[in-house]
Amino acid sequence: MEYLDIVDENGNPTGETVERSYAHKNGVRHRTAHVWILRKRADKIQVLLQKRAEIKSFPGCYDISSAGHITAGQEYLESAVRELREELGITAQESDLVYCGDRYIVWDDVFFGEEFHDRQFTKVFLLWKDVEESDLVLQEEEVSGVLWMDLDECITGVKENSFKNCIYPEELEMVRKRAKEFE
Repeated sequence: MEYLDIVDENGNPTGETVERSYAHKNGVRHRTAHVWILRKRADKIQVLLQKRAEIKSFPGCYDISSAGHITAGQEYLESAVRELREELGITAQESDLVYCGDRYIVWDDVFFGEEFHDRQFTKVFLLWKDVEESDLVLQEEEVSGVLWMDLDECITGVKENSFKNCIYPEELEMVRKRAKEFE
């Protein structure tokens, strides 16, 4: 069982924990960390997209480079670094991650016949990492593939829904704004 910290409206743990499936069934607020991996190629910023495994929610959809729930007692950066290693085989230091902002995600749906009520307080980060797709070690139960895409084209594609994804355009905009500060 995976336990999550219940958090307040600012993402701070309340001192209570809840089992992950209970949190999603009952809409209990918890924490996640999102990491968008970027690189520069031919004077353009590219973003690495993760293709979700078929057994996950949003199967086969392109998504955040790396993301995960923060287990009880862990911190945002610690969790983000762990997820990068687990999902993609990328070793990074907490100091490598660039903070982009916070998001509160509310999502109600049905996955695999079960009600799903997601309430996430999320810290969004970016990581500059020029890595080839073939050099990544994918966690098969989470990730079925990866794809580098021009960041501006990705944002347009998400807004126009021109490729199968489960990406929030406002989060990508947040990342683009922060990335532009490094150009």
